[in-house]
Amino acid sequence: MSNPESFIEEVSEEVRKDQLFGYMRKYGWIAVLAVLLVVGGTAYSEYRKAQTTAAAQAAGDEILAALEMDDDAERAAALGAIESTGGAGAITGLLTASNLVETGDIDGAVAALEAVALDDTAPAVYRDLAALKAAMVQGEELSLDDRRAMLTGLAAPGATFRLIAQEQLALLNVEAGEVDAAIEQFAAIGQDAEVTQGLRERAFSMIVALGGDIDALIGNTAQTSEQGDQ
Repeated sequence: MSNPESFIEEVSEEVRKDQLFGYMRKYGWIAVLAVLLVVGGTAYSEYRKAQTTAAAQAAGDEILAALEMDDDAERAAALGAIESTGGAGAITGLLTASNLVETGDIDGAVAALEAVALDDTAPAVYRDLAALKAAMVQGEELSLDDRRAMLTGLAAPGATFRLIAQEQLALLNVEAGEVDAAIEQFAAIGQDAEVTQGLRERAFSMIVALGGDIDALIGNTAQTSEQGDQ
């Protein structure tokens, strides 16, 4: 005589299997779709990466080919014709501007630099460098106030090229005849914890050239700092 409990368990197991197969027939397409989406997304991501890598390599080859040209104007034209975005586009724009400056085409150089500075796809360091160089290459073509306005943001704490921008602001004060203000700025640059040796030497040389006393300036700055700490 068969065990009633065993029979019930077997029937229940068959019912569960029928339910499972029913769910699979009804909802199995969702699992298949999920797998297809994952596989498709991975394939698309790899395809985009390969495209980006290939585009960067092509832009690099074009840049190197352009830089091998002997004539500045031809080099600038070849660089300007390269179509690229992001970091490669920023480097191309900076190199184009540099060669245009060599040919005397300041307006063209500024246009190339401003294009980099306003390119949201370019890394911030390249945008800041382009903005700094745009202010520097225009020189007296811009008013002192306009150049100060361009450099002030770049000289703010935390900015990548703040010390170079501060140096340019100090030079603007020299140009404006504000010698005392310029000397103080050069002194601050020379004593900055992040200043490079070359920039420190330039700052101290300017102080001497402007008639300032480096030892006195450093002493006053140190004394002021100590008083502030107290």
